[in-house]
Amino acid sequence: MAVYTDVSAEDLGAFLAAYDLGGLLSFKGIAEGVENSNFLIETERGRFILTLYEKRVKVEDLPFFLGLMGHLADRGINCPLPVKAHDGKALRTLCGRPAAIVTFLEGVSYRRPTGVQCAALGDVLGRLHGAGKGFAIHRENALSVAGWRPLAEAAASRADTVAPGLGAAVARELEELEGHWPRNLPQGVIHADLFPNNTLFVGETLSGVIDFYFACNDALAYDLAICLNAWCFEADFSFNLTKGRAMIAAYRARRPLNGAEIEALPVLCRGAALRFLLTRLVDWLNVPPGALVRPLDPLEYWKKLRFHQAVDHASDYGLAL
Repeated sequence: MAVYTDVSAEDLGAFLAAYDLGGLLSFKGIAEGVENSNFLIETERGRFILTLYEKRVKVEDLPFFLGLMGHLADRGINCPLPVKAHDGKALRTLCGRPAAIVTFLEGVSYRRPTGVQCAALGDVLGRLHGAGKGFAIHRENALSVAGWRPLAEAAASRADTVAPGLGAAVARELEELEGHWPRNLPQGVIHADLFPNNTLFVGETLSGVIDFYFACNDALAYDLAICLNAWCFEADFSFNLTKGRAMIAAYRARRPLNGAEIEALPVLCRGAALRFLLTRLVDWLNVPPGALVRPLDPLEYWKKLRFHQAVDHASDYGLAL
């Protein structure tokens, strides 16, 4: 989440008149993240999150994102619910941007999750993959393997300004993954961005999953690979086997992995690392002027990628044989 579009109190007050939320009491921008403009708003009816969808988000994808949150909530996943205006619509326009209000969830995000919290994440990820069954709208993953080459090409001429040799390393890894990406794994709805800052905890209890604006249909095990990357590395970029073991065991208790998924996990983890390396690299090189956002460091994922390149088997992530 971030703030790219400035919103005045007058504009927001007029926008809220279309809802049954009472008067505006306060609002403030949320600086975390990189995709949309987000605000915490407080009205006479409580606290909510307002999101303005920026240019990188396709308007035609918004019914998928908003509908999915309702679908998952109906099946026991604690996630934000879109708030409908008087006309029954959840999607409106504010400051020239598509905009929606969702319910506020209590809890805090931890930058360095514990093993217990990693297990809680594995459990909710397995439940989320089950709850996604039957969702009627389909959305392809624009940031899966077919989408990585355009990102690499967009950053190629300046990649070495971020780190010497980065451009060549990305090119080699991209070619390797394009040739060996698994194609026939079990598919379903995935979150695709389930980083620690997109979860909320009350103590060790996971109280909510947020920010579904990368959600799509893809290999379910790829979602697990994204989470292993995001949750199980330490500050020195060593992989914490205890955390990986806790996450994978909790996930498998909810949704067993088949043999093909287990065999593919190292490649999926490499792909997840390259995906976030590339999107962070493009963002790092193209921060919009005046944006109230700090781009995330792409080199974090280059270091994680190097670890994955040395992995031989899913057991190296803590998967019990």
